[in-house]
Parts: sequence; structure tokens; C-alpha cells
Amino acid sequence: MVTCTKRLEFDYGHRVFQHESKCRNLHGHRGVAEITAYAPEQDSLGRIIDFSVLKERVGKWIDDNWDHNMVLFDQDVEALKSVRWIKDGREPFAAPFNPTAENMAKYLLEVVCPEVLKDTGVKVVKVVLHETPTGRAEATL
Repeated sequence: MVTCTKRLEFDYGHRVFQHESKCRNLHGHRGVAEITAYAPEQDSLGRIIDFSVLKERVGKWIDDNWDHNMVLFDQDVEALKSVRWIKDGREPFAAPFNPTAENMAKYLLEVVCPEVLKDTGVKVVKVVLHETPTGRAEATL
């Protein structure tokens, strides 16, 4: 199998709802998402997909929704209220999941990538989300 992977970097804040330690507090990360795409055949140039397409589609979604934003569980009413006071700021991303690295990787793999790449003929088969330089989560099909 031949795949290609695009690395996308972004900054975000979150808190892990009901975490037993310090991650229950609002804090930030320099996130890195590695998006691995597969297609049954390479194109006439020998590519699975041009890297710029992954950047333009998946990267744009990350920029529009997670980059320089708070990613908060939609059931975490306390945190959602605490960041909405910022005048003229954008609304936090109210995620339908607790924003752990594992859940964020899974959401990119199962929801975001299929939607933003639906007309390309490629399938994202793995997403690796680096939350810190030493901690990462992987979601694969």
C-alpha cells in the first residue's frame, strides 16, 4: 500500500472535562496533526493526492475551527461560559466529544476528513495528533 502524509501545525486551548489532575484546567498546546491518505491507485504523476490539497482542505478546516481557539466539550458548560466573555472573540469550538488527543484524532479521521475530501477519491486512513512533543494519539481505519 502506498500512502502520503501531510503535517499540519496549529495552536489551540482546551481542558479535559472531569480530568482527575491539572488537565481539568484551561490550557494550551502546539498541536500537530499528521494526515495519512490512501488511494487504490496513484495518479498519472505518481501521487496519492497533492500535498497542497490536504493543506487547503484539512488545514483550512483546522484553521477555521481549532487554530487559536478553545476546543471544549459541548457538555462542559462551565468552561464554555468562562471563555465566551471575550468581546469580539470567536466562539469556542463546542466539540461533541471530550477534547482529548485521542478524541480529536478520531474526529479528524471519521468526520472532518471524509467531509472535506469527499470529491478527491482518497481516503484518510490514519491521523496522528501530537498534543505535546512527547505525547501523541493515533486513530486508524
